[in-house]
Amino acid sequence: MRNPTISGLYAITPDFESTDDLLDKVRQVLEGGAQLIQYRNKSASRVLLREQAELLLQLCRKHQVPLVVNDHVDLAMEIDADGVHVGQNDAAVTHARKQLGRDKIVGASCYNSGDMALQAEKQGADYVAFGAFFPSLTKPDALSVTSDLVARIRKKIAIPIVGIGGIRLANAAAVIQSGCAAIAVCNDLFHTENSKVKAAQFAQLFVATI
Repeated sequence: MRNPTISGLYAITPDFESTDDLLDKVRQVLEGGAQLIQYRNKSASRVLLREQAELLLQLCRKHQVPLVVNDHVDLAMEIDADGVHVGQNDAAVTHARKQLGRDKIVGASCYNSGDMALQAEKQGADYVAFGAFFPSLTKPDALSVTSDLVARIRKKIAIPIVGIGGIRLANAAAVIQSGCAAIAVCNDLFHTENSKVKAAQFAQLFVATI
């Protein structure tokens, strides 16, 4: 999947121990209109990480949606995932790009730092993520980001910006309107009774803002 567009609903998986539950929820999210899936599981063993990532990749390929692996460049290489997302304490963008090659997606967390975004773009990142826009259950200590920051950074970089952190259906439109090409959602998407319907509601926000 060469150089897909980074836009729309970007779903980030929570720590599901049950692979069946994970696959069911991701299937719903894909059917609802997610444009990108990030596999993130901070509590899984190496064996479970590999098992879940491989099965998710099969599911994503069926729906022709890229699968990005959080943090683990080696795992992304092993299963031939579509890319990797790295944070401040993970493998550098340059390392990820060197290991994965030019045809894979490399995303980078930039928190609330414009300088980090500029550096990530120079190092070969395909997108940068800013957050948290709102209080986040996944990362309660995350630095806060304002819409003004996104507007300033958009003038300085050419790659897409992904908004992340506490994004829910009730506040997502404001993040999109700030200039983010995509919104990364975890809890409000996966911890809901019908993830397909919720994903479709998020996806519709992008149509409404065009």
